[in-house]
Amino acid sequence: MATTVIRPIDSKRDRKAFVDLPFRLYADDPNWVPPLKGEALGLITPEKNGWFSHAKAQLFLAERDGRVIGRISAHIDTLALTMPSAQGFGPGVGQWGLFDAEDAATGAELIATAEDWLRGQGMTRALGPISMSIWEEPGLLIEGYDHPPTIMMGHAKPDYRGWIEGAGYEPVKQLMTYEVDVTRNFPPIVQRIIKSGENNPRIVIREVDKTRFEEEAAIILGILNDAWSDNWGFVPLTEPEIKDVGVKLKPIVFNDLIRIAEVDGKPAAFMITLPDLNEPIKPLNGSLFPFGWAKLLWWLRKPKVRTVRVPLMGVVKELQSSRMASQLAFMMIEYIRRASVANYDAKRAEIGWILDDNQGMRSIAETIESRMNKVYQVYGKTL
Repeated sequence: MATTVIRPIDSKRDRKAFVDLPFRLYADDPNWVPPLKGEALGLITPEKNGWFSHAKAQLFLAERDGRVIGRISAHIDTLALTMPSAQGFGPGVGQWGLFDAEDAATGAELIATAEDWLRGQGMTRALGPISMSIWEEPGLLIEGYDHPPTIMMGHAKPDYRGWIEGAGYEPVKQLMTYEVDVTRNFPPIVQRIIKSGENNPRIVIREVDKTRFEEEAAIILGILNDAWSDNWGFVPLTEPEIKDVGVKLKPIVFNDLIRIAEVDGKPAAFMITLPDLNEPIKPLNGSLFPFGWAKLLWWLRKPKVRTVRVPLMGVVKELQSSRMASQLAFMMIEYIRRASVANYDAKRAEIGWILDDNQGMRSIAETIESRMNKVYQVYGKTL
């Protein structure tokens, strides 16, 4: 019987093999969205990903008879090590992610290899899968395999849950997404809350101005770091990461899909909505050549999508326990709902991810009559 070999990698050729593996493993899965290979390579190349300015990672490939049959990353975020332990990370906590394997035995060996690397780096606990930053694709999909993920969300094989739990991992945190039909009006109670906000001269809900991209991004980042700082898994975004995010997202930033709420003239809340880039990317099968780039550029001129995604929303801490917090949220959601239908032909929106203990956001999602459509699980284990 052929022996499985697991080895650390660092060459361009090996990184390419690392990115290529899922294209074979998920070839028959209609709900897997092939990433653009250039983007996927950028995420695992230190010179191209600002996250590596405060993190280090080791990639591993599993091979049998010279054929790649599995992959995993083991990584340490030095900023995460400084976070309070009560928020999930903290001293001694490393992570692993980008996990794929052909069979259970290979999966178990890969996880054990990642754990050994983390122990060698002085880590005493592992969280996974987190691929690789908490701001990228955290968690393993455990519910919602029957439809494709939206932009910047992950997909996985159902078997992986049993393999990870079989390796001794226990659930730590669930991240949920909710979907809502945006072609219909929200319930009367929501409409009344919105109307009340519109009659309040203290509140202004405005579109962002893409021509002032850096200035608007700084406002949103300021609210985000304040609003999310006590959340489980929070790690502040650094300047190199912010620059990377700007480059990646600027082409799909549209003024009417991103709103900033001001109270008494000061920024108090924001909501970012993105047209689901996965829809035009899926048919490209990972490549922009020979004609994919032209199709994508044409789509970006005036996107028409079935789905829009709300990846981020935040309200400053001083308002979070007030009635105004939900009022601002409902107002932004409604204005973006109207724009997404009128200008992008959207039929549904996906909101999230939302932490399982974020009762405020879960209540907002339920009040607008959305339903949970995907659940992602982060696991933990003492090393």
